Amino acid sequence: MDFLNEFIMPVVVGICLCVGYVVKKWLNDVDNKYIPTIVAFLGILISSWVSRWQITPEIILIGLCSGLSSTGMHQLFKQYIDNKNT
Repeated sequence: MDFLNEFIMPVVVGICLCVGYVVKKWLNDVDNKYIPTIVAFLGILISSWVSRWQITPEIILIGLCSGLSSTGMHQLFKQYIDNKNT
């Protein structure tokens, strides 16, 4: 799992985390099962933008890993807060 750290871009994770949170809380018509797909595509788009609109397999992997890790980070924070309150 350590090799995945080189494929994570913190700015992409942060933006995807915020967008995923907004989609989850404010857009009631979007089912939760679609949020990982939304942030995965958003991660690809942002990582391509950061890389001056290059599309390479590495940039796609960085976008996917960063976008999808934002959903895992959201769940980690949610579980931490829920356990802290109980």
